[in-house]
Formats: sequence, C-alpha cells, structure tokens
Amino acid sequence: MQLYNTLSAEERAELIDQAGKQRLTLSFYAYAKIEDPKKFRDDLFIQWNKLDALGRTYVAKEGINAQMSVPAENIEAFRDTLEAYDFMKNIRLNVAVEHDDHSFLKLTVKVRDKIVADGLNDDTFDVTNIGVHLKANEFNQILEDPNTIVVDFRNHYESEIGHFKGAITPDVETFRESLPIINEQLKDFKEDKNLVMYCTGGIRCEKASAYFKHQGFKNVFQLEGGIINYAKQIKEENLESKFIGKNFVFDHRLGERITDDIVSQCHQCGKPCDNHTNCSNDGCHLLFIQCDDCKAAMENCCSNECLEITHLPLAEQVKLRRGKQVGNKVFRKGKSENLKFKHSGELSDIALATAKKPTDIRQKIKVKKVLVAKAEHYYVKAQVGLFIIENQDLNLGDKILISGPTTGNEELILDKMLVNGQESTIAKPGDKVTFEVPFRVRLSDKLFKIIV
Repeated sequence: MQLYNTLSAEERAELIDQAGKQRLTLSFYAYAKIEDPKKFRDDLFIQWNKLDALGRTYVAKEGINAQMSVPAENIEAFRDTLEAYDFMKNIRLNVAVEHDDHSFLKLTVKVRDKIVADGLNDDTFDVTNIGVHLKANEFNQILEDPNTIVVDFRNHYESEIGHFKGAITPDVETFRESLPIINEQLKDFKEDKNLVMYCTGGIRCEKASAYFKHQGFKNVFQLEGGIINYAKQIKEENLESKFIGKNFVFDHRLGERITDDIVSQCHQCGKPCDNHTNCSNDGCHLLFIQCDDCKAAMENCCSNECLEITHLPLAEQVKLRRGKQVGNKVFRKGKSENLKFKHSGELSDIALATAKKPTDIRQKIKVKKVLVAKAEHYYVKAQVGLFIIENQDLNLGDKILISGPTTGNEELILDKMLVNGQESTIAKPGDKVTFEVPFRVRLSDKLFKIIV
C-alpha cells in the first residue's frame, strides 16, 4: 500500500505537462478533535493519491490544514473524500485567484502536534469559541468604522508585499510571536474596540479570534476565508478592494496579485518590486524580494558570498555546507544584513508602482514539447551550457525550452551549437552539445524541443 511519493518533482512536472489537463490550486482547514491523526493521515494519502491530488497537508489532534493542487476533473471526487468525515461536511475550499499547474509537485501529508503552532499551553483555551465571521462586504464596512482596529496575523514577509490599508502588521516571523505582542499592544481596548483580524486563508485568524476572546476581548471579528476568499468575493460582487498588493501563498508561486499596486521594494536595489525568490545557494535558500535586474546580475543569489559559492563545483558546495546548521537561516525569511532595502515593520499604504496586467495562465496555449537532453555543466564566464542528448535529434534553428525547479522555463532559438567539440547543424542521442545560454543552467535542468 503506497503511503509515500514515488516520483521526483521533475518527473511529476513532466507528467503534468504531458497530461495537459487543468489543475486547481486550493486550500482548506478545519478545527476538530481527531483521535488518531496517524490513521487519518494514511487514509487521506491513499484516497488523494488515487485522484492525482498533490500538495502539503498537516494533520493534528486539533484538525487539518491543507494547500492542494487537484485536477479540475477530480474536484468533486476530492470533495467527497473530505465530506466522508462529519467535521468536513460542506467545507469551504478556497480556490486560488491564479492557477499554476505546477503549484505543487508532490503529495505530503504530515502529522503535527498542532496544525497552527501557537506556543500556548492552556487547557482552558477553547479553540472552537471563535469570533464573528465577516464576508468581504461586511469586512469593508467595519473597516470604515473609526472604532475598528484591524490586525494582520501573518508574518513580515507576507504583509510586506500586500496588506489591508491601516492594518497593524507585526514584525514577526511566526504566528506564535504575534499573539502576545498584539495582546499587550491592545490590552486597553478589550471593552470598547472592534478587534478585526485577517490572514491568508482564515486558519490563523480562527485560532487568534478564539485566543483574544479567551483573553477578554468583547468584540472580536475575522475575515471569513481570509484574503483568498476576500479576493474572490470582491471580484464576483464588484466591490472595492481594501487590500492592496499581492497575497503571499505557500506554494511554488509565492504570491498571487490582488491589486496592481506594488507596495514593496527589491531588497537589493530598492526598485519597486513584490516578487519573492529563494537564494540559489542551497546552503542559504533565504527567501527575499528580488527584481529582474538583480536576479540577472546576482544569478538569483542574495549576496556576493552566495554567488561565489554557486560557481563552485557541486561537490565543493556540498562540502561547505556539510555539518552546518542552516535551518535557522532558511526560516529567517527576508532577515539578512546583506539585504539593504529590507524595512520590516515600516509598511506603507501608498503604492510605489503599478504592476503590469498579469496574463491569465488558465487561458495560455499549451506548448507541446519533447524531452531531448539533460544539463551536464554550465561554464559561467563563457555563459555556455553543456547538455547530453538522450532521446531526440536536435537541429540548428530548433525552438527549445530549458526548464528546472530553480531556472523556471526559458525559451531560446538554437542558432549555433558545438557537437562533440565541432560546429554542427545536428546532434543525435549520445552526443555532447554546447551552446551559449544567457542565464545560469543547473544540473536539475532539462532541455525540451518545442513542437509547433
């Protein structure tokens, strides 16, 4: 009985492309008492694996928290696997504003102590005694009330690229940090203020609203379904968006645009930018905001030190990070002395620039492609990639796609190449091919021929 992933991310991505079917990115959560989280986890994995559902899910005795990618044709069958449990009857599925067939490339279901780590150890705290849910229109109305205090219960790297106007945005790295900070900051307003809160999909606010009711706050409200559901409702009901910028999401996309406002800066040069990336040095992997110009100049690295490391042979890179504890750096998202334009806690409601209109990727033309080669090496100074041909002939003039988890998808026209060291117009399986590539090629990259 399969209870684990058998395919790599690259293999899964290739199968998704070959299938050519639309997938939906969605999230959901439910607080409930689960007696045997391990059995619950195994049962879900078996059912979801049959439906080609991918994503990241946490299960605990207090409930379930999931972010998923599901084939559109299987969505009802997927819902049935949830509603087989009483506590998930009529559960709300927060469907993403933007879709990406590669938002998740494996299925992970993990058992945790809690679905949202809160740092609390209080047996009298009832997580189900929550605040009042507000739909988008109601949320907009209460924000206009001068008696309202609105709090963002996300982390600094999330609120930095987008938030509700006038919101308190704690400079924290975890949800558990925000609870005591906000409790102390608002301790004098327990009786007379509307405490209104929001997060990405509602799960953190669900717990936070119960916590602040437990702390004695009288008028506690939360945005139903979080920013994801809010974005859907304002579009459907043609409402004004009180949210500005991007909504950070915890999948391959790292964000989906709610409004055209760019409210953050590239952490390296200060240009208006709200695109998150991870440092290409696997020994760092720092999450930060980087514009296209800095991405090209720094080769997707957060510092010159990391850039130099990525130019070393892979064996030396592995040796450098062997035995080092890098976990704290991985999770200190956006916090580094090398990031000159990182301003945590200094967020503005004024747009720095306007984003270009995004292309609806659900309407993009599916590109037919065939795997030709795998990357073998990249010569940084010469900007030349080395590939070994595997399955198909490669011809001069072919339109090619170089694709990988970090590289993304880059298209080129092959106008010159060396085959086994000699200039040639054709390469066959087994040949070594080199040609100029104006971006860094990685060992995980693959070369596809695009079929028109």
